[in-house]
Amino acid sequence: MARARYETGTSPRKLEPDYRRQPKKKKSRLRVVEDLPRQEVKISKEQKRKQRNLTLVVIGIFLLLVTISYRNSQINEKFSEVQNLKEQLASIEKENEQLEVSIENSLNANNIEKLAKEQLGMQKLTNKQTVNVVLPKKDYVEPARQKVVIEKNQEENWFQKLLDKLK
Repeated sequence: MARARYETGTSPRKLEPDYRRQPKKKKSRLRVVEDLPRQEVKISKEQKRKQRNLTLVVIGIFLLLVTISYRNSQINEKFSEVQNLKEQLASIEKENEQLEVSIENSLNANNIEKLAKEQLGMQKLTNKQTVNVVLPKKDYVEPARQKVVIEKNQEENWFQKLLDKLK
């Protein structure tokens, strides 16, 4: 009723609290009271379950990150191993090409002749050292005089054997 009347003066009027409106209650949470010792604070089962689930999620994420990190380290090790093997392959291929070139040079007729003269003391043949051999132009392969019979498989049927004898 004080609101309806007119007031004079510079001081503001004091509002009386309205007890009719009560704020909506949100989900009730247990609050830790500082006065009570720690042992007497009770945690609800729902809060324990939420805390346990949160702990499990954090542990799961940690394990996932550790697994990913481990796999990446394994991949890096294999990659470096592959790179080392590629370097070894390149050096072996280079050495192989050098050996092929040296083999080709050593198979050259002039090089063979030079090595034979220098290391083995060989000389070229003279006309006195050569002997010519004359062979008749007769064919040395003799034709077969007997007829070769190839026996067929022993498991032929009796009818086929009879036909062969009649022929």
